[in-house]
Parts: sequence; C-alpha cells; structure tokens
Amino acid sequence: MAVPDALAELTAIAGVRTASQLRQPSPDVTGPAEALPVLPTVAGLLPGGGLRRGGTVSVSGSTSLVLALLAEATKTGSWAAIAGMPDLGLAAAAELGVDLDRIALVPDPGADLVAVLSALVDGFDLVVLSPAVCRSATPQLAQRLAGWLRTRGAVLLAAGPWSGADVELRLSGHTWRGATSDGYGHLQACDVVATSRGRGAATRPQSIPLQLPGPDGAVAAGERQARRPLIEVAG
Repeated sequence: MAVPDALAELTAIAGVRTASQLRQPSPDVTGPAEALPVLPTVAGLLPGGGLRRGGTVSVSGSTSLVLALLAEATKTGSWAAIAGMPDLGLAAAAELGVDLDRIALVPDPGADLVAVLSALVDGFDLVVLSPAVCRSATPQLAQRLAGWLRTRGAVLLAAGPWSGADVELRLSGHTWRGATSDGYGHLQACDVVATSRGRGAATRPQSIPLQLPGPDGAVAAGERQARRPLIEVAG
C-alpha cells in the first residue's frame, strides 16, 4: 500500500485529520513550540521539561507512564495517535488526564507498517507505538522514522525498547499502598521510581519518585526516601 493510500484510509476515520488540518494556529498560540508540555510531576524526567519535537522517548514496562506523558499535551490542543493497542483502557487514560477527544486509535497497523507510521507522523503531534510494534520495527525503520519525526516536528513515544531513542524511561520498585500484609484492604496508590537516561542533555540519569497511579487515579509526586550513609562508623 502506498503512503498516500494509507493516509487516505486513516483520514477517513472519524476524528483523524492531516497535519495541515491539525496544526492551524489558534488565537492563544503566538508561535511554534519547541517542545510539547507534560505534567509537572513528570517534567523532571525530560530534558527541558517537555517532549522535544522531532524526538523519540522510549518507555519500558509502563503503559500508564506513556499515557501520563500524553495528558498535558492533549489537554493543551495536541493530537495523538496510538498504534497497536486494541485493549487500551480508555477509562484509565482519562483518569491520567488524557483528552480522549484528541486521541485516534489504530488497533492494528497491519503488514504495511512503514506506510502507516509515515502517515501517522505526518498527521499527528504525538505517535504512540505498542510493545508489539516496537519489537517488529527494525533499526533501519527506526532510523527512517527519526528522519520523518525531525521533518514533521512530531514526537514518538515507544512503549518498549527503541533503537536510537533520545530518552529512555524505566520504572522500578512497584509498591502498592492500601493493602495489609494479610491481603485485606483497598489498593490506593502505587509507589514507583522513574528513571530517565539518554543522549545529549539526557546523558546523566535522573530518578524521581512517583505514585502511578496516585490516590485519584492520576500520576502524583512520590515521597523521596532519605539516603542512608554509604559507610557507617561505630561510635
């Protein structure tokens, strides 16, 4: 399938439009943004505190963190396409702050992945790829996609390892609050540590505590643990 044909099929879906249609200037925007905004609770994970246009962010092991990264951008007018996630929990996405009216779902990109990805990058500010799509993408495709992203000014969020990602995010230390040691009670929040590392300004790893989800279902700032001394001296 040629790229124009793939784009025509995608834009035939209700709510899907091309980049030229989506990026019309609005009265409250004075110029093109260099980065798409993110929630303050996760801004510390990204160089410059936002999603740099033309860049790629890889998120391993957490669909919730991917959705949290979409929240502020969609609420402020950006459009996102999510490819390869037919079972995505839209209720959870809404709780995390995602504007569902600015989300287009492509449940199955099909066999012609190159044409579909090209069409999505051309038509949306943010493109999210499922772990399965990430696994099927070759390093050569990742390199081609990086060029398309830079040309179009879109952002790629890969929900899995991605060759050449500018920033890599990972969660660790999942600890749920609310349940007692014998299994009773209600789960209220999950404490995690989010770590980012990458290239350029993201070379030095950054780690921040989060609650994902927090008590109200959205991402919340976690509690920083006091550091223990590396060496303890008796007396």
